[in-house]
Amino acid sequence: MTNVIVALCVSLLCIIGLYQSFFTIDKTHEVVHQGDKIWTLPFLLLPYTALALAILLLLLLLFVVRMFRGDRLIKRFRKTLYQARIAMKHFIRVTGDVSCGCIKYQPGEAFVQSCLDQGNTPATAAKKLRHLKRLFQLAVERGQLEENPLRLLKQPRRPRRKVRVLSEDECSRLIKAAGEFQNLQFAKKRRSLVLIDWELLVRTALCSGMRRGELLNATWKDVDFEKRTIDVAPKKETPETWEWHIKDTERRTLPLTDEIVKLLAKHHTEQPEGYPYVFIPPARYISIQQLRKQGKWSVQRGCVPLNNFERQFKSILKIAGIVDAEFHDIRHTCLTNWLANGLQELDVMSMAGHASFETTRQFYLAVRGDLIERTREASGKAMEEISVANLLQMPFNSSDPKDHQP
Repeated sequence: MTNVIVALCVSLLCIIGLYQSFFTIDKTHEVVHQGDKIWTLPFLLLPYTALALAILLLLLLLFVVRMFRGDRLIKRFRKTLYQARIAMKHFIRVTGDVSCGCIKYQPGEAFVQSCLDQGNTPATAAKKLRHLKRLFQLAVERGQLEENPLRLLKQPRRPRRKVRVLSEDECSRLIKAAGEFQNLQFAKKRRSLVLIDWELLVRTALCSGMRRGELLNATWKDVDFEKRTIDVAPKKETPETWEWHIKDTERRTLPLTDEIVKLLAKHHTEQPEGYPYVFIPPARYISIQQLRKQGKWSVQRGCVPLNNFERQFKSILKIAGIVDAEFHDIRHTCLTNWLANGLQELDVMSMAGHASFETTRQFYLAVRGDLIERTREASGKAMEEISVANLLQMPFNSSDPKDHQP
């Protein structure tokens, strides 16, 4: 509201200034034979008028931006409030209109089962349960309840998703498509400092199994060319680097192949001197540094510091002719290859940076095509043995009727 009042005052001053400046009559200059008067412009007032107009436009722009951001926040809050109200109404229908102090663990289980019986997916039921837990926790914080009755209630189990593993042919096509996409982008922009080295990024991901955020936040200090390793380490807030944290674990060291080491060394020589990050383009790094100075950078934005990452990778997938895939599937493929080539599950857990063994077992124990074929052959042999055993146990049927006489 204050911005509106200020903007109106400034606009009023601008109108008055324009009126006085553009409609001032100079009586010493008259054209007698036409009977017209010459309207003169006092140029000394023109800069001040322009400045006032600029301030007016700036205030109006700030007002519109704040209204837009505030409207989005209000919509998000209203949506969350509406979903919490719907969850609580459903909970009341299940438990009945009872006092919140009488709520125990069992009504929560009945509520989750009711959601599933009504056709809600486990994800939707889990979302409703989170709203209820938050409401009861607010009651605890306000002293209305001694403890949250649903705090120990577990989320409904979600069906295990199928792990997408790229085949060897798809990996080759993906690497080739990454190089083609990079060449197309370079031909358009003709500036290598603003482009991601997609081919190197994909190759390194296939070799190391690093996550997207781990790759994008890797610095040259993390790369040991002599030992042929790369460290996945958290980053502190420094003048050169922004704050970044690793998911699940603190740090780990991953091996690199000779081919990847050579490509990284070549890429390092092409970077500006003293440039810290491996895969962040220098132009983007300069932009991020400006945002940090302005206080517009956050830890959350540092998780994926590149713009249009997903859009560009989808373009690469389209060139490669690969469907139903995402960048994280490269990590799936790498870890599955480790398992298929002899690494133990605990070793994969350590190298992948999983906090629990269940994560490794649940998501990354995907079977490969050769294992499926071997299993099919083993099942076929087993069925053949079962058939032979059944034939041996069957009574001999003779065509001579005397054999069947008692």
